[in-house]
Amino acid sequence: MHLFEYAVIRVMPRVEREEFINVGVIVYCRSLGFLKTLYTLNETRLHALSADLDIDEVRERIQAFEKICAGRREGGTIGQLGIAERFRWLTATRSTIVQSSPVHPGLCTDAGETLTKLFEQLVL
Repeated sequence: MHLFEYAVIRVMPRVEREEFINVGVIVYCRSLGFLKTLYTLNETRLHALSADLDIDEVRERIQAFEKICAGRREGGTIGQLGIAERFRWLTATRSTIVQSSPVHPGLCTDAGETLTKLFEQLVL
């Protein structure tokens, strides 16, 4: 069994109202060298929460999570950091449209399978 950590990625169009929609999950497992995210943007649900939400801007911000997880040059300066630092940066508390939940731990045998299962349970 491997210790993993995860957070839910949320879109919170109006931070002051604290209303959000879960759009993705990020999973980090140090022992497996695993850091990935899965997400989906349900435009109908997002527009129901905020009619004037810029979906393209939200999509760009979520794609930044994906690029940083991949650890490539496309992830910018943060994408060049070690895997643990990237996860901590992605899950740091912030007051922006795209946020992550608090980090939760668990045990898994397959981090990819766990990511999919969490995504299905918490997002879809």
